[in-house]
Amino acid sequence: MGALDLLLVGLVVLLGLCGVLLPGVPGAWLVWAAVLWWALTDARPAAWAVLVGATVVLLLSRAVRWALPARRRGAPGPDGRLLAYGGGGALLGFVLLPVIGAVPGFLGGIYLAERLRLGRHGAAVAAVRTAMRSGGSGVLTEFVACLLIAGAWLGAVLAG
Repeated sequence: MGALDLLLVGLVVLLGLCGVLLPGVPGAWLVWAAVLWWALTDARPAAWAVLVGATVVLLLSRAVRWALPARRRGAPGPDGRLLAYGGGGALLGFVLLPVIGAVPGFLGGIYLAERLRLGRHGAAVAAVRTAMRSGGSGVLTEFVACLLIAGAWLGAVLAG
């Protein structure tokens, strides 16, 4: 697989990561489709191992999202600004403290957005709780799964 193809696959993975944070965009499936595209054009066993792992992680994330409590009726989900801050925090946390850093990073990003908006610690903590109850936990689950898939893909590409 050439450098241009790898760049295109990487862009689709990045688009999928952003798509997880946008309502109505099948971000997780875009990430999986990018890994599928890469595995079909790269005949190495590592590519197929990453594809199988990505499929398992994606299906597990779907099962976890299904097991989570349902969103409260009538409560709107977290808005785009909160999800952007949360996604940035999760990405930063994932890089600084691999895998487990994504969860506190996501929560910290949402807290920062709410602290800037509301100005008080107590109100920001309550807003984070509300955001997580109204759909943020499902977004976090899917985003962490996509970060794991993207990390495995990037690791396999860099390993050569």
